[in-house]
Amino acid sequence: MHFTSERHLDDGVVERSFTLGEIPGILWTPASAPAPTPVILLGHPGGLDTMYPRLVARARQSAAQGFAAATVELPGSGDRPRSAVTDEARADLRRALAAGEPVTDDIVDRLVLPLVDQAVPEWQATLDALLALPGIGGPVGYSGGVISIGTRLAVAEPRVEAAVLFAGSFVPRAIYEEARHVTIPLHVLLQWDDKGNDRQAALDLFDAFGSREKTLNANMGGHTGVPQHAGDAAAAFFERHLKRGGVS
Repeated sequence: MHFTSERHLDDGVVERSFTLGEIPGILWTPASAPAPTPVILLGHPGGLDTMYPRLVARARQSAAQGFAAATVELPGSGDRPRSAVTDEARADLRRALAAGEPVTDDIVDRLVLPLVDQAVPEWQATLDALLALPGIGGPVGYSGGVISIGTRLAVAEPRVEAAVLFAGSFVPRAIYEEARHVTIPLHVLLQWDDKGNDRQAALDLFDAFGSREKTLNANMGGHTGVPQHAGDAAAAFFERHLKRGGVS
């Protein structure tokens, strides 16, 4: 992990940009926190520049709780090399939506599964580097989307102890089977009126999760209209599960 810049935000949060190999990312750390500091991995749909205002807001909320937060650019997003397979699948998706046709399993598989296959090992490598830094030692949480990435990571990475997952993306059928093997505590956010989200698919995925503790927080509104109280509930979830000695 190579840090390329550092700045102090007005609330004392330290923001450091980094590269991990050729993968760009950002680490936010609170001005003061107990060591080892828990860290939350901030998932997103890609495009760090576009997503930055929402990511930094989430990171600041995490820092206010005493958590570090980190994110990386997704494969094929930002300045990262594009994938011909994913670009073709995305074009097929747009054509189907424009024509009012069903989005086939084949399109979803080609669009999402290669992304999951590449992104999850990159998140694990990022976590290796983060936990090697002075002061950061877990516990580890995951927060955000793409929900298929969060699902695979929850199965594949034992260091992730709790996850807040954002519904709102297409889910391959293979991910439903993987969801049955998720056992960590989950808090799932669903926007009921998200036009780009298959609501029933999100409900089916929630039902498939094997976790004994799982909560679905569904709210009226579109994709970006998550109400403040839903964010507060997600923060309280991490407060319970990422702070040693908290109620679980």
